[in-house]
Amino acid sequence: MYQRTCAMCHDHGEALRAPTLATLKGMRYQQIYFALTVGKMQGQGKTLSPTQRADLIDFLIGRAQVSDAWTAQLRCTADRRKVDLSMPATVADFGFDLQNHRHLTAEEAGIKTADFRHMDLAWALAFPRATTMRAQAAVVGSTLFLPVADASQLYAIDIAARPCLKWIYKSDVPLRSGVGYGALPGSHRKVLVFADVGTRIHMIDATTGAPIWKHAVHLTSLSNTTGTPVLLGDRVYVPLSASEINVGADANHLCCTTHGAVIALDASTGAVIWTAHTMPDAKPIRDRGDGQMMWGPSGAPIWTSPTIDEKRGVLYVGTGEATSAPAAPTTDSVLAIDLKTGAIRWRFQATSDDVFLTGCMVKHDGLNCPHEGRLLDHDFGASIVLAKRPDGRDVVLAGQKSGTLYALDPDDQGKVLWQHSFGAGSVIGGIHWGLAFDGARVFAPMNTFPGPDGKDAGEVAGLHAVAVDSGTVLWSYYPQPDCSGDRKTRVRTCASVIGLTGAPTVIDGAVVEGSADGFLRAFDANTGELLFQFDTTEPLKTANGVPGSGGALDNASIVAAHGYLFVNSGYGLIGGQTPGNLFLAFHARAP
Repeated sequence: MYQRTCAMCHDHGEALRAPTLATLKGMRYQQIYFALTVGKMQGQGKTLSPTQRADLIDFLIGRAQVSDAWTAQLRCTADRRKVDLSMPATVADFGFDLQNHRHLTAEEAGIKTADFRHMDLAWALAFPRATTMRAQAAVVGSTLFLPVADASQLYAIDIAARPCLKWIYKSDVPLRSGVGYGALPGSHRKVLVFADVGTRIHMIDATTGAPIWKHAVHLTSLSNTTGTPVLLGDRVYVPLSASEINVGADANHLCCTTHGAVIALDASTGAVIWTAHTMPDAKPIRDRGDGQMMWGPSGAPIWTSPTIDEKRGVLYVGTGEATSAPAAPTTDSVLAIDLKTGAIRWRFQATSDDVFLTGCMVKHDGLNCPHEGRLLDHDFGASIVLAKRPDGRDVVLAGQKSGTLYALDPDDQGKVLWQHSFGAGSVIGGIHWGLAFDGARVFAPMNTFPGPDGKDAGEVAGLHAVAVDSGTVLWSYYPQPDCSGDRKTRVRTCASVIGLTGAPTVIDGAVVEGSADGFLRAFDANTGELLFQFDTTEPLKTANGVPGSGGALDNASIVAAHGYLFVNSGYGLIGGQTPGNLFLAFHARAP
């Protein structure tokens, strides 16, 4: 059943961006069952009877129960259990502030630039049968709110000393996004908001973990919620992505009908206020050659977390490729959306005619594979940054998987002020998950990803510091493969998968970034000097006694507070990258 139903993608995970068989075997029952019944693999799951589905899951993960007994042993004592939310949040959403700067001062982080020269691992937590540590925590005072997608749980962790658990929120399906934090309108009640893999937005009480409301926001069964929701005033703004790109090439799939959106919810109730669609609903376009119809337009998913521009009354998001022709003019674009009405004020399209389905990278002649457009997948996956130049003028910064960084004018319909290309992009390459801004420089990481033939398209992995006013590259760092010692065993793709894919973080005068091969690094923001490097794939002992192993550093997770630097290690969603189950805390030792 695995060979017939799953092997075409998962045995070619490195080429098709799919979890490998080894990664599947490390997952939890809940993850695989959800994917096969109502998640992204539901098309494959429909071909199986309940008995066959159970046998397939048994083959993948066996029948052993996953124990979370460690949580009882790590519960805080009564004197540490209170959640104090009286101070401003250190990290309240994806970008730490509404403009997505991803910048913390030394006072906010409790870490100075010089401390990175003396950074050590303080403690680590591991989570049973987790393969992908994808979600960024929120931090308020001494409480860190960490969602662990694979465990379907969000943990309130006391970080004032040795870590302990204040409370745990349990979801009935795996979680997906990072955590947003704020206050409900008209009250002093502090809340957390986040998404699960079923496209449901959860709002819970930040003091107790008690649920407040839950609301599904999908447009179709293949809609996703990837970006972190933003709570602002009386509304929650939710970006909507889609997983149809991963299944659309299957000839049994009606291709393609899903598109992206931003949805504004009432913060008090979860009711929908407006929906900003990235394109009209799909309609039958043409016979695909066997009497079945191709549908379009589709695509333009929104992977990014919204950036709020209160001065202009808009939010900014980036969109992805088309999944069927005709490619809408909102694909591979930056959109400015009215905060009150959901109307698209302006759009900037960087790449036109980008029609892409993952499966068509290998099987180009599939019935659903596009005859029109270009097979590029040049999303804006990195969240947009609203920055102020030294001359006081605002600029919108956008990084694309094409490898290009753009500066746009928010007062002139997104007119390009400058752009800089760091090389060819690819389906997982280029500027992938995020940027950071320190007031003068924007920091742009570059990922690389080998294609089906094992070669890249001329990409070069690196981290670049760029002057925000001119687009001049001030310094660059280029990582080199490290397969020394037993790293080639821990990191099977150590020679080829070394890109910088996650969103960086600026702390005081240092910029911190992780790599796809598991290295955490900190650089002097002025000069690019390497201040700190740590291999998160090395064996270590965990504070909760659960066996742990690190892997790729991806998506967004690097935050800091109370003198600690925090990072997730492990990202098994993409073949070629190493899965892992660690949450790591570093602090500076006395020099």
